[in-house]
Amino acid sequence: MAKLILSMDGLVLKEISLTKERTTIGRKPHNDIQIDNLAISGEHAVIVTILNDSFLEDLGSTNGTCVNGQQVSKHFLQNGDVIELGKYRLKYVNEVPQQAGAGDFEKTMILRPDMLRKAAEPVLDRPAAPDIAPPPAPAPAAPAAPAPSTPTAEATGLPLGAIQILNGANAGRSLELVKTLTTLGKPGVQVAVISRRPQGYFITHVEGSSFPVLNGKSLDAQAHPLSSHDIIELAGVKMEFFLKG
Repeated sequence: MAKLILSMDGLVLKEISLTKERTTIGRKPHNDIQIDNLAISGEHAVIVTILNDSFLEDLGSTNGTCVNGQQVSKHFLQNGDVIELGKYRLKYVNEVPQQAGAGDFEKTMILRPDMLRKAAEPVLDRPAAPDIAPPPAPAPAAPAAPAPSTPTAEATGLPLGAIQILNGANAGRSLELVKTLTTLGKPGVQVAVISRRPQGYFITHVEGSSFPVLNGKSLDAQAHPLSSHDIIELAGVKMEFFLKG
């Protein structure tokens, strides 16, 4: 299980296990990790943990968030990373092997118009975009075991999920959820993550004062399973989630 080691000036203050899918960091008492210091914003950052993977996102803090000496707005955490918040340090410890290819943060993306395609366009006709990995080709039959890679939805027996935009300038366009984590929304307004697990697809709120709406009902901070033809409202965009047969 991943954990954080909180320290200041080299003195370890406490250890926090990342048992929740959404762990908030900030000065206000309601945060999961409260740091009572004026250099820390009331709601400074959040760590989203999906299975064995965690990623950090700054929530528009006044003084910013650094990882290993570099200021970040979003960062996929790897074992040994040090999150710097003013004089405080949070060392990320996760000795469980992470999924192949996770280090480049390619498994996430923010919804942008150029990442959407018209629903009528065949999938194979869509040119590959750098932010969206095309579905991998089937591995050729061979006696040797294939090299480890991020499992596709088909490989895990789960139908491929997709979302279709229902309103606005991008109405009618759709996006296949081929990655383990897909981040949707508008930074600074409202952001959510759709994760693909062996049990199905789940949506989790990440950023924003208001929660996403699912089938007309506001969600909470926990992950919620998605069913085909669910309607999601996020950052002013209405979209339909569906499973492709």
